[in-house]
Amino acid sequence: MTHRTILTARQRAALFDLPTDEATILYNYTLSDEDLERIDERRRPENRFGFALQLCALRYPGRLLSAGEVIPETVVRFIGAQLGMTGDELLPYAARRQTRQQHLHALRQLYDFKMFSGHGAWELKAWLAREAETIASNQDLARRFVEECRQTRTILPGVSVIERLCADALVAAERRIESTIVARLDEDLKARMDGLLTEMVDGTVSRFVWLRQFEVGQNSADVGRLLDRLEFLWELDISPDILAGIPPHRVTRLRHQGERYFADGLRDISSDRRLAIVAVCLLEWRV
Repeated sequence: MTHRTILTARQRAALFDLPTDEATILYNYTLSDEDLERIDERRRPENRFGFALQLCALRYPGRLLSAGEVIPETVVRFIGAQLGMTGDELLPYAARRQTRQQHLHALRQLYDFKMFSGHGAWELKAWLAREAETIASNQDLARRFVEECRQTRTILPGVSVIERLCADALVAAERRIESTIVARLDEDLKARMDGLLTEMVDGTVSRFVWLRQFEVGQNSADVGRLLDRLEFLWELDISPDILAGIPPHRVTRLRHQGERYFADGLRDISSDRRLAIVAVCLLEWRV
């Protein structure tokens, strides 16, 4: 499956890298007395350190450690100080994959962490679908998804999985919004709106492009041309109610799409999307 990238390298690092600033480390990696008791149940120093590190990583940023991952020195020092260790004890821990898996199993049992799978994953996908309709940016949706996983103690899936889930949710939300708008239009109005893409004005531009040419003029003739467009828009009699409940940033996005397209480009896209773009543009231009 193709990896759908929605985040920059810096945005991914902000969401998924282990912290390096003191405030974030202090807030998320301070171990409680109960944590320390459970850590001390591990016999070897490297296992105690590794167990503590895995616990901290699962809490923030909320993911599993990668094999051979370089741990920031500030994190090693902070955890080591709480365990009375220097950090050198961590080196042998990375060599045994079986030990890491055993610790993950124990951490899931002790702290109720769960993998992104089954019913829990289904609930998070449904949550993501609802959030996608109100979110204005890819980064914001990914950030809120990561935060929701932390709240539900769900171990983060891979970065590529999160990016694909968010990208799919955003596209699906856009399609639902387009369908909602179009469902509020009657068949006669739909036909008239499609006609704007084929009807020509003075044999040079489509009626749709003609309508969006409403720059402020310098004289009475320019004002007259603006009034001609306004009169045409009012005669179409499109109710603003078709945008009821549609987030403003979604309306703006649809208008921007319409202002970039020429009529032949709009004719080539799907019916719901085309009509939603045209309807939004006509209402926005009338305003």
